[in-house]
Amino acid sequence: MPIVNTSVPITSESCDRMIREIVRTYPFCRSELLASTAFQRPIRTLVIGTGPRKVIYSASHHANEWITTLVLLKFAEELAQAIQEGGQIGGQDAKRIADKATIYMVPMVDPDGVDLVTGAIPRGSVQYEQARTLAEDFPAIPFPDGWKANLLGVDLNLQYPAGWLTAREIKFRQGYDRPAPRDYVGRAPLNQLETKALAGYTEYIEPALVLAYHAQGKEIYWQFQDYEVPGARELGEQMEAASGYTLADTPYASSFAGYKDWFIQNFRRPGYTVEVGSGVNPLPLSQFDEIYRDNVPILTIAALG
Repeated sequence: MPIVNTSVPITSESCDRMIREIVRTYPFCRSELLASTAFQRPIRTLVIGTGPRKVIYSASHHANEWITTLVLLKFAEELAQAIQEGGQIGGQDAKRIADKATIYMVPMVDPDGVDLVTGAIPRGSVQYEQARTLAEDFPAIPFPDGWKANLLGVDLNLQYPAGWLTAREIKFRQGYDRPAPRDYVGRAPLNQLETKALAGYTEYIEPALVLAYHAQGKEIYWQFQDYEVPGARELGEQMEAASGYTLADTPYASSFAGYKDWFIQNFRRPGYTVEVGSGVNPLPLSQFDEIYRDNVPILTIAALG
């Protein structure tokens, strides 16, 4: 029976449990507690491989994009199983991937927000009611399904010091000038526990590449402003061809203060935001098999370079 259950919405507790079970079943995998949120939910890593090429894959910066966490966890489990059995994943020899790359995953960056959207925070609880009260100022955003932020009302993918002041100006003009279900940049960049932890982890690992998983649109964003990153377009074109997703320029209003933006700016190395699936977030689990099939090639190409 698979460890990763893709038939039900994920929660912070089930994510943590599945990571631990993968590590228990496949001892060559490893994990550590990266940080705890303001509400004491764990942000855990999952690491596979021993190769010199280091890459970081992250998911669920946004609460209602929790389906991306399942993509990374299923990939981790299937990669680990293929390594153990001498098999392949995405048409690639799994042991070759593990020998060439070390894949550092942060499968759930925003566990507080995910728990709100997927129902792990019960109605009537203090955390739920605080979020509901905050959401009342933004009646056009469905609650809780439209929630993207952490439980403090900060959009974690608008927290990075890469055009943060420009993002602040854009989002304030749109009315997101205070804690909100989405699009509030916070009082300063990297002032949330989640983003500070991921940025610090990235600086410590110094990866050759990052993938930041989001939903939706079936697009791969690969640029930040006018930064020229050698090989980034070519590798993105390989991902595009293998997945059927479109390699695209980031829309201007969304092109600042994101994790991949900060990575490109600070490291001058390839960084990609992958927007999985299509429709309205949270995407239904009926799309999962297609999303996963499309993204296995992206995940393997990113690891091998």
